[in-house]
Amino acid sequence: MKSRAWLTRYAWLSVGAATGVLGLKLAAWRLTGSVGLLSDALETLTNLGGALMALLMLRLAAQPPDAEHAYGHDKAEYFSSGFEGMLIFLAAGLIVVEALPRLFAPRALEQTGAGLAIAALASLVNFACARVLASAGKRHHSITLIADSRHLMADVWTTAGVIAGVGLVALTGAWWLDPLVALAVALNVLWEGYRLIRESAQGLMDTALPDEEQQRLREVLEEFRAEGARQGTAIGFHALRTRRSAARRFADFHVLVPGDWTVQRGHDLVERLERRLAEVLPRLTAVIHLEPAEDPASYEDQDFERHFEPPPPSQPGRKPH
Repeated sequence: MKSRAWLTRYAWLSVGAATGVLGLKLAAWRLTGSVGLLSDALETLTNLGGALMALLMLRLAAQPPDAEHAYGHDKAEYFSSGFEGMLIFLAAGLIVVEALPRLFAPRALEQTGAGLAIAALASLVNFACARVLASAGKRHHSITLIADSRHLMADVWTTAGVIAGVGLVALTGAWWLDPLVALAVALNVLWEGYRLIRESAQGLMDTALPDEEQQRLREVLEEFRAEGARQGTAIGFHALRTRRSAARRFADFHVLVPGDWTVQRGHDLVERLERRLAEVLPRLTAVIHLEPAEDPASYEDQDFERHFEPPPPSQPGRKPH
């Protein structure tokens, strides 16, 4: 399997963009004194931390399988998105700490025009970077890049809301609206953080493939079932399970074939089946168990797990049969 280490170039792009955007937003806050713009800058600080974590996890996920990690290191990507979600929660707490005192002691803003122009420029940088990361994440099935792009897009919308809110404050002179804008930012980033942590947890818990991908898998199995029927051979499938691990997909199932088939014929069928599945679902690892259709034991393992009970321990004084 081709190494994905080169995906770190996108993480470096995110690090560079987050650093530049953080500088711009801090400048906007210093010019205006707006706690709303400060809250926006604090969220961008989580972007930078998330981008650095993404860089580390993409490097780790790209490592090939080894003796201790036979299935690879792909799940490291889930730690990145989970870490970014926790950073978002931290940023929300800092925003609340800064905004609440200003809610009871409003303060006039300064140089709002220049500050908002800088914030708008920072938002454009974030938008461009988010689009690049989203495209790369979707194309290469990287949850790390997708999570980073979604965080950046949330930042874009947050900045748009802050610009509108601070602009309204400057026009009306209702300075108490500024901390309210900041608190609204905190609620928004909390929701985004929750979504990232939830998706990371689902990935670490071996969540099944999306319904669309499972349907494509079943369609392939139906192709082979229909092919066998046309040839007068009954081929069946059961005990299908799927899971995903970042960019990789896993499926295991049982294939029922006539018991008088040779090993070679069964092997050839499984080989063709694996190749067809790889065409439909790239980066799929399939584990296929071949069973004789006439054997009743072949139908005792259709549940998600098949348990093999150990033999009962021999009792003292009794001879083994």
